[in-house]
Amino acid sequence: MRQFYARWRSESPENVMPVRMAALLTLVILLMIHRVCGQCWYVNYTPSPYICALRGSTVSTTCFYPTGYQIEEVFWTTSKNAKLSGPEISQWDCSSGNQENSYCLHISEVTQEDSDNYYCTFVSSWDNIFSATQGVRLSVTDLQVESPERVTEGDSVRLTCRSSCKLIDTPIFIWYRNSKPLTQGSIQNKLVYSSVSRGHAGGYSCGVQGQDYISPTVYLNVRCDVLVSISESDVITEGDSVTLSCSSDSNPPAALLWYKGVEYIKSGRIFSILMIKSDDSGEYKCRAINEHGEKYSDPVTLDVQYPPRSVSVSISGSAVIMSGDSVSLMCISDSNPPALSFSWFEENQSSAVGSGQSFSAVQSGRFYCEAHNPHGAQRSDAVTVTVQQGMYLVFVIAAASGGLFIIIIIIIIIIVLIVRMKRMNRRSAVNEYENVDLSANTYAGLDPQSRSPDLYNTLTTVHPSPAVHQTSSSDYENMSANGRSAVDLH
Repeated sequence: MRQFYARWRSESPENVMPVRMAALLTLVILLMIHRVCGQCWYVNYTPSPYICALRGSTVSTTCFYPTGYQIEEVFWTTSKNAKLSGPEISQWDCSSGNQENSYCLHISEVTQEDSDNYYCTFVSSWDNIFSATQGVRLSVTDLQVESPERVTEGDSVRLTCRSSCKLIDTPIFIWYRNSKPLTQGSIQNKLVYSSVSRGHAGGYSCGVQGQDYISPTVYLNVRCDVLVSISESDVITEGDSVTLSCSSDSNPPAALLWYKGVEYIKSGRIFSILMIKSDDSGEYKCRAINEHGEKYSDPVTLDVQYPPRSVSVSISGSAVIMSGDSVSLMCISDSNPPALSFSWFEENQSSAVGSGQSFSAVQSGRFYCEAHNPHGAQRSDAVTVTVQQGMYLVFVIAAASGGLFIIIIIIIIIIVLIVRMKRMNRRSAVNEYENVDLSANTYAGLDPQSRSPDLYNTLTTVHPSPAVHQTSSSDYENMSANGRSAVDLH
C-alpha cells in the first residue's frame, strides 16, 4: 500500500485524476477487507465474556485469537480505546503449547470504576490497529444487606446479602453481627430467624469467604411489647435503693404484674426495693395482660453484692500435731463477689504470717484469717494449734488405744490368782490329814483284804485304848471324819 501511494504521488499531472480515483478505490477496498477480517475473527475469552467481581477482588481473563495472521503486537483496551496501564494491571502473552495465540489480563483490587468492556487489540504487520468486536464485560459489585427496618419479638425475619450482579464463582457467604462472625459459611445468601428475640437485635453485615470486603452494616431493631428498665445499671450493693419500671405497647393498656422467678410480688408499673439485701438477688420480670392476651418481659437479673461475712477457719485433721509436722487451715467466707484476698494472723501479732485461702501451721498458737473483696473485709475467730513432743504423744496414743488391752491383762491375772489360791487350799487340807498320828494297828484295820461291812466296828476293835490315853466318842467321830476326808482326797 505504501508503494502504491508513492507511485500515486509520482504520476504526471495529466494522469492525476484517473490515478487518484483508482488509488482511492483501492484504498477503500483494502480498508473494507481489513475491517471485515477484524470483524470475522472469532476471539474467545475465558473464563467467560461476562465477569461479575466483588469490589476489592482480583480479576483474570484471557483472549484467544486465530493463527495464520501476521500479528506484531497484542494489548488490551477499554471501550474508550484507552490502552490499559497502571500498577494494578498486568497483561502478557500467555501462549503455551496447549494454548497458542493467547493473551492474559490481570486486574487487582477492582473498584466500581473498573466496570467496563475490555477488548483484545491487535497491531498487524502492515501497521493496522484493530480490535475484536466482542469483548469482556466486567461488572464490579459490592454487597448490601436487606433487612426489615423494625420487627416485633416473635416474628419471622429474613436478611439477604445482595449483589448488583451474579458473582462468577459460587460464593460462600459469611454473616456478621456487631462485627463478629455469626456463621461459618453457607452458599445461601440469606439469614433467617424463625422467631426473632431481643437478643437478635444488632448490626448485621455480610461478606464472601476468601475476600476482605464486608458489606455496610444494617441494624436490626427488635421491638418488645413488654419492657423492663432498671434505675441502677451499675453495681448494686446491700443498702442501695433499686427501682424497676415496666412498659407495655398494647391497646387497650395492659395490667402489669411483677414476678420474682415464678412468685408473684405485686402489680403496677413501678416496683421499688428500699435498702436492698442479698436475699433480693434474682430474676425479675413483668407480665402484661389485656383482653387480647398476655406477654412476659425478658427477665432482669438483680445481683446484690456484699462484703465478706460468716468468715471461719476449717482445720484439716487434728489441731494437735507432733513436732515437725504441720496442720492445714482453710479460710471460708460468704461474699459477693467471692473473696479473692486472704490474710493469716497469729493472735497478739500485728503483722500477717501468711496469705492465700489455705495456710500451714507448724508451731503452737492461735491463728485467724481475714477475707477481703471490693466491698470490705472481715476476720474469723481464732483456732488453737498445739504442737507436742514425740514421746508424750506416744504415751497419749498408748493410753487411748491400749486401755482395753490393759483391762484384759488385769482380768487374766485376777483369774490366775483365784485358781492358785484354790489349789493352795486343797494342798493344806491334804497335809493336815497326813500329820494325824495313826498307829500301825489303825492302818492294819484299813487293810483292803479285811474289808467288811462293819468297817467302823473294825476300826473300834483294832484301835487300842491305853489307860493313859482315853478317847471319847466325840474324838472318835472327829477322827472318823478326818479319815473319810483323807480317803476322799486320795
